[in-house]
This record gives sequence, C-alpha cells and structure tokens, in this order.
Amino acid sequence: MFDLSKLNTQYHVRYMNDSDADTILDFCLKNDQYYKYCGKLPSRELILNDLHITPPGISLENKYYVGFYDKDALAAIMDLIDGYPDKDAAFIGFFMMNRLLQGRELGTRIIQELCLYLKEAGMNRVLLGIDKDNPQSNHFWAKNGFSVIREVQQEEGTILLAEKNLIELGITE
Repeated sequence: MFDLSKLNTQYHVRYMNDSDADTILDFCLKNDQYYKYCGKLPSRELILNDLHITPPGISLENKYYVGFYDKDALAAIMDLIDGYPDKDAAFIGFFMMNRLLQGRELGTRIIQELCLYLKEAGMNRVLLGIDKDNPQSNHFWAKNGFSVIREVQQEEGTILLAEKNLIELGITE
C-alpha cells in the first residue's frame, strides 16, 4: 500500500470519495482542454464511476483516487493504481492539474516526486494512457520521461500507452 503522505511534499494529498464528486466535477469543468480530446464530457455520474472503477483483477484497495491540496484549494487530481498491469508497476489512470496553475512546472514536480516515491516503494515502472491528438498531454508526458510503447484503438479515439522506467531513475537527496 502506498503512503499518501509521501506522494508529495508540496501539497497535502488525500483520498477523494463520493462526497467529493461535486468538487471534482467543478474542477474538471474548469479544466476542459482534456475533454476536447477524450470524446466525453465530465458529469457527476462519470466521476462517481471513475471513483470506483478498477482494471480487471485489481481491488479498490489498490486504487488511489487522490487530490493534491494547497490549503483548501484543489491543485491536482490523480487516479493511481498500485500493481497494474503487474505487481511491480503502477498505472496513472487520470491526472489533471488546475488550469490556473499550469505552465509553472507544478505538475512536473508532482510527477517527479511521485516517480521517486514509487521507485522507493518497489515499483519498476509507471504506465499511463495519453490521448493521441492532445498536444498538451503529449508534450507534458514526454517532458516527464514517458515513452510511447504502443497505440491502442478505443471507441473515443487512439490512446498512446506510455511508460516510464523507474529502475534507471536516480534518487537524489
């Protein structure tokens, strides 16, 4: 199990649950660029589903749908799966930074700290999917060391499965 207090040093990280659905929806509606590319609009129903859905064979105990808070302000949301697609991997199912905070390297710092923590926790790699046609996402994940390993065709469009190898990641003090 991951220790939420170690995921990030700048923000307070906490689990998000059904009672946070309206907060998450408001956050997503204000950060609409992602939805221009993914083929679906945010809704309360979609968010409630996302809070509980896991990949096949993965229990909810391995799901970390978390918010990164600066005091009471929600800075970022992440859906992180421990042990998927295999026991020494983690999967980022969703990551969204507050639109007003983008372009300041804050999202990059969140991902860098997350990767360092995951390596320390015994993970060898992190995977995620990127909407192929979203230039901002493609740039962000490439800048953060994720390499596309294959394309996956879905009903909503093409997803690029990307991976970051943590074995070669240096741990700095």
